[in-house]
Amino acid sequence: MSNKATHPPDTPLYPIREVSRLTGVNSVTLRAWERRYGLIRPQRTPKGHRLYAQDDISRIERILQWLNRGVPVSQVADLLDQPETVEAPAPDAGDWSSQRQQLLAVIEAVDLPKLEALYHQSLALYPLSVAINELWQPVILTLEAKWAAQPDDLVRRTFEAFLRSQVGTRLHYANQATRGPLILLSAMPDDPGPLWVLMSALMASEQGYRVQLFDHSLALEDLAQAVSRLHSSMVLLSSGQRECDNYIRVALPKAAEALGVPIGVCGEVARLRENDLRDGPVHMLGDDLPQAIARLRPLLRESGIL
Repeated sequence: MSNKATHPPDTPLYPIREVSRLTGVNSVTLRAWERRYGLIRPQRTPKGHRLYAQDDISRIERILQWLNRGVPVSQVADLLDQPETVEAPAPDAGDWSSQRQQLLAVIEAVDLPKLEALYHQSLALYPLSVAINELWQPVILTLEAKWAAQPDDLVRRTFEAFLRSQVGTRLHYANQATRGPLILLSAMPDDPGPLWVLMSALMASEQGYRVQLFDHSLALEDLAQAVSRLHSSMVLLSSGQRECDNYIRVALPKAAEALGVPIGVCGEVARLRENDLRDGPVHMLGDDLPQAIARLRPLLRESGIL
C-alpha cells in the first residue's frame, strides 16, 4: 500500500492543528498513528506539512470509536475497513492486559527510564481519556490494592514523585497556553498519596482547564480564601479512599454550602460515597476520570460561570 494519500485536486484540505481541534486528538498522537501504524495517510505540502481531507478526518473518528470500545491501537488497522457492524475483539484478545502488566512491572522495579518511556508512549499513541481508562487508572487501582495489603513506600513514593514531575511540567505549560476556567484541584485528607489527584489534573488540563494543583489536602476552612485569591471557578476534590464519615457527611456539605463556586468530587471516593452525597450541595462526578472531567463544563454552565 502506498504511504501517500490521493484525493481529487479540489478536495478541501486541513492542517494538522485544525484536524486536532476538530477531532480532539493531539498532533503528537496523529503523527504517531501515521508513522508507527500507518492508520492515516495525509498529503504533504512541498515543505512537508501534513494536510488532511475530510475522509482522513472520518477515518480518525473511526479510529477513536474503536479505541473507545477498548481495542488497542495495534489492532485498529485490521478493523478500519470492516463493516461498522463488526464487533470489537474480546478484551482478552487485545494487548491492554499485557501493557498493564508491563507498566506494573516497570513501576515495581523502580525503573524510571523505562517508566518515562512508557508514560510518553501511552500519551502519544492514545487520546488521554483512553490511556487513563485502559492503562493508568487500572494500574493505579491494582497498585493501591496491593499497597493496602502490603505497603511498599519506596515504590509508592518513587512513582508519585515521577508523576508529580511529569504532570507538573505539563500543567505549567498548559496553564500558560489556555485561558480556560481555573480549577482548584485538591486531594482529600485520607488519601495517602497524590495519584488520583494527579490523574485528575492531567485530564482536566487536557480538556482546556487551567489547574491549580494541591497534591496534599487543603483544609476545607481554607477553600473560600483559596478560591478568592486564586480566582478559581470551581473546586474539585479527588481521592482513592472512602474518607471518614464526618468529613463526607458533615464538613464537606457544610463547606459546599458556604462556597460561592461549585465543589465536585471524583475518583474512587465518588463511587464509594455516592449514596452519602447524592442529594446534597456536593457534585458527585464519578470514578471514571475522563467522564468526571467531561461533566465539569455543563456543571459550570449551570452555575453561570461559563
